[in-house]
Amino acid sequence: MDDVAEGKDFSFPGQEERILQFWSDIKAFDTQLERTKDLPEYVFYDGPPFATGLPHYGHILTGTIKDVVTRYQAMRGHHVTRRFGWDCHGLPVEREIDKKLGINKKEDVLALGIDKYNEECRSVVTRYVEEWEKIITRTGRWIDFQNDYKTMDLNFMESVWWVFAKLYEKDLVYKGFKVMPYSTGLKTPLSNFEAGENYKEVSDPEIMVTFPIVGDPHEAAFVAWTTTPWTLPSNLALCVNSNFTYVKVRNKYSGKIYVVAESRLSALPSESQKQKTTNGPIDESKKSNPKSKGSGNKKTEDLAYEILEKFSGASLVGMKYKPLFNYFMEFADAAFRVIADNYVTDDSGTGIVHSAPAFGEDDYRVCLENQIINKGENLIVAVDDDGCFTSKITDFSGRYVKDADKDIIQAVKAMGRLVKSGSSTHSYPYCYRSQTPLIYRAVPSWFVRVENVKEQLLENNKQTYWVPDYVKEKRFHNWLENARDWAVSRSRFWGTPLPIWISEDGQEIIVMDSIDKLEKLSGAKIFDLHRHNIDHITIPSSRGPEFGMLRRVPDVFDCWFESGSMPYAYLHYPFENVELFEKNFPGHFVAEGLDQTRGWFYTLMVLASALFGKPAFRNLICNGLVLAEDGKKMSKSLKNYPSPLNVINDYGADALRLYLINSPVVRAEVLRFKKDGVYCVVKDVFLPWYNAYRFLVQNAKRLEVEGSGPFFPFDQAALQKSSNVLDQWIYSATQSLVHFVRQEMDGYRLYTVVPYLLKFLDNLTNIYVRFNRKRLKGRTEDEDCRTALSMLYNVLLTSCKVMAPFTPFFTEVLYQNMRKVCKGAEESIHFCKFPQEEGKRGERIEQSVARMKTIIDLARNIRERHGKPLKMPLREMTVVHSDADFLDDIAGKLKEYLLEELNVRSLVTSKDILTYATLRAEPDFSGLGKRLGKAMGIVAKEVKAMLQDDILAFEESGEVTIASHCLKRENIKVVRVFKCPAGRTEKEIDAAGDGDVLVILDLRADESLFEAGVAREVVNRIQKLRKKVGLEPTDVVEVYFKSSDENESVLQQVLNSQESYIREAIGSPLLPSSLMPSDAVS
Repeated sequence: MDDVAEGKDFSFPGQEERILQFWSDIKAFDTQLERTKDLPEYVFYDGPPFATGLPHYGHILTGTIKDVVTRYQAMRGHHVTRRFGWDCHGLPVEREIDKKLGINKKEDVLALGIDKYNEECRSVVTRYVEEWEKIITRTGRWIDFQNDYKTMDLNFMESVWWVFAKLYEKDLVYKGFKVMPYSTGLKTPLSNFEAGENYKEVSDPEIMVTFPIVGDPHEAAFVAWTTTPWTLPSNLALCVNSNFTYVKVRNKYSGKIYVVAESRLSALPSESQKQKTTNGPIDESKKSNPKSKGSGNKKTEDLAYEILEKFSGASLVGMKYKPLFNYFMEFADAAFRVIADNYVTDDSGTGIVHSAPAFGEDDYRVCLENQIINKGENLIVAVDDDGCFTSKITDFSGRYVKDADKDIIQAVKAMGRLVKSGSSTHSYPYCYRSQTPLIYRAVPSWFVRVENVKEQLLENNKQTYWVPDYVKEKRFHNWLENARDWAVSRSRFWGTPLPIWISEDGQEIIVMDSIDKLEKLSGAKIFDLHRHNIDHITIPSSRGPEFGMLRRVPDVFDCWFESGSMPYAYLHYPFENVELFEKNFPGHFVAEGLDQTRGWFYTLMVLASALFGKPAFRNLICNGLVLAEDGKKMSKSLKNYPSPLNVINDYGADALRLYLINSPVVRAEVLRFKKDGVYCVVKDVFLPWYNAYRFLVQNAKRLEVEGSGPFFPFDQAALQKSSNVLDQWIYSATQSLVHFVRQEMDGYRLYTVVPYLLKFLDNLTNIYVRFNRKRLKGRTEDEDCRTALSMLYNVLLTSCKVMAPFTPFFTEVLYQNMRKVCKGAEESIHFCKFPQEEGKRGERIEQSVARMKTIIDLARNIRERHGKPLKMPLREMTVVHSDADFLDDIAGKLKEYLLEELNVRSLVTSKDILTYATLRAEPDFSGLGKRLGKAMGIVAKEVKAMLQDDILAFEESGEVTIASHCLKRENIKVVRVFKCPAGRTEKEIDAAGDGDVLVILDLRADESLFEAGVAREVVNRIQKLRKKVGLEPTDVVEVYFKSSDENESVLQQVLNSQESYIREAIGSPLLPSSLMPSDAVS
């Protein structure tokens, strides 16, 4: 193996760049795919991002998750095709072109020409592809960019057509008029899951308006409440709840008579509020009275209003009222009457809802059910695509609806029909692309009948495995349970056109399921399916020439429909790869962010369930959101996050990968990104790991320098026969690492691996390497040294293979050097098989070393409290525990390691806890309080009063009955209070415990201990000097000393008594300065 640099001189980013070149030179990814092509397929679906912007931490996170899982599966013996995908169509792309060309409405596109517009869109789709490939490759992800799929490719679009045609064949497609979330910024309807992406807290006007009852003897008026005044010109009905009680009341001051729900009478204004409404202009700044928000109170109700009548909501149905405006008088026979529905609530407003069927989902439904409007496309929608009133609304024609709110309120007031005005703050949906407020608007659209397959969706969801599980069981399940029909068409230009050709009379419809079918029916040759290439294509009616030609509907697909079709379209199924698809569907794995529960995960599930009755995927990892360190969304304008490439260039991609994988974000929680967190990964993971590797290389080289021959590691069989207890332990710990990582990766729990690795590396560096320095440095027999080095080699090689999917660069760096002494080694670590457990794990030996670590930690704690550094020898340590096996572990094979590490001369063990400590029982109040209730006080008192023998019996049996309640170990904490021996102080003898074991140290000094302590200090200073001047462990030098006159005799006595220890520690005798040659360096 080649020499390696010190940790401080090792550039992780620099080495990663070298490995990237190495992978490129050997075509590593292609080679892995070729070598595994005959192995079982593991199908991974890569959700397509838009390439209209550069990748951010969210993309790097999901990319890392995908890379870890697919690398692991490749090492487990699968062929894993990894093709990158691009979402090319849809509003994000059109939005960019609209900004570039100054396009504000559809007419602008038509004037430019759809062909030119679409080609402009095509030109920006791949603008950042090279940057994406550069950044994604630099993160270590192996993904095929050369054979990527694009949703704008001909083959992909043809498969999308096939998907839609199959849904149509199953009668799961219909054209309807449906009130949908509508973006006036994008001039298109949005799907319900898109509309749920971006809610904001906003302040909107809220008003109460009168609707005089036709023929009422009291000239009473219904009072309706609304937060969308712009919908009032389109009012066609008033809706009540049949089950509510309504009252007719007279205002004692004005004499006005109103009808409202009895439970909402308090919402009407008092006389003082009424005066503010009816006199003068509306002053938004004077709305300080909380009652103006509709809160009211009983006292105001009693003072201001007199109840004249009470009646049921059902009795109001059919009553006619005078409309506010005369824009829709042609509907007068059927409209302007009271209807009833249970969607009307009494938690706000007046219990009477004004209904404008073109602008509310429930409004449309109840008006349709009550024959106020008819089903079909004849509904008058008095707001155009830009969100402006049409000429139908003569007084406000051309005005943007939200801007017209105030003027409509003024108009209502001028009619004398404004009862109350104010404002309310509520959560309101905004367009997730244009950031404009959505309105609800009736639009003609093509729908997939999702509600028809809802039960299948819920059943298929049960068949999938999610990490974390709660996202599947709660968030996604709830979304599926409330699934509604999906509007899949968009009135846009850049997208996959709907494959629907329809006759002029609407009676004949043909849905294309392939290019071949379109070519045969039309006689045209098809090279591209975008609108400007097929909109002109007509098909003769099968009924005869007199019925004219069928023309394509102008809509394109919602881009979510395209991405949901990805499992079929990226393979060009069913036109190609039929066996590959059908043998491996559902796919094995997908991973994206939490927001995709309403996006890609949902559309995948809908289409797969509708087409095949199956889920689209089997396993899913759902990650959370990566925020800036300040908890805000990462923003280029705010500059509140470091560039991903800067972080990689500073600390390396492996460190960034581990930082992300080891965070709550992999459990669908939020991560506040901290650059320091990436540095901590380097410090806590990679440097200890590297130093253990460097120690191996240095001591393997030392064998050659000292003439013992080159180092070649012993095989597994020889290592398993080692009689050294720490060899047995680290071998078992390595098998436990293999077992754990396989188990967790098979369960897709990536976030558990790094903590376990940290624990393993701590054991490797601070126990195995530290405690075995003599063996590893060759201060024992040659065979023993080679066994220890071989064990360290084996452990490091195995851990590299285990962690290769997580840290592909660093493990490759180590592997490339270690493979030089391994016959038949693979060319790259990523061609290796994932390790399997070799032999049985020694759970008892692992437990024994864990116990030793506990003793060491407690003893160090005592030393630190008393300022006794480890280099100062101590006389005696006593370990007290009730379990004989525990004490045997400590006093057996591990004893010499324990005493040497703690620098203690002798060890005493004892089971007699009462000789060294007093026991005290304390109840767990937090846990027991809920369970015992009022009995807690009595139980707590008796627990605290437990005698020493009672506590010992409880510890042995694990339970005790107190006041008729059975208490377990988790209910009672046993505290061991050290009893200092008579005549001694805690400065001389002190203890530390963890509730299980008690460790006692004799801190008194004597002359022999003093000399040993000085000797260790001399060795420590010499080692620091060697490091300071850059000496390698294999460098043999002569060391000279000189002492001050007053310390000369003391130092000489120490050197005489500790000569053998010093010689062994520094590798040469310590000589007086009088023998130092003239050319020596001091």
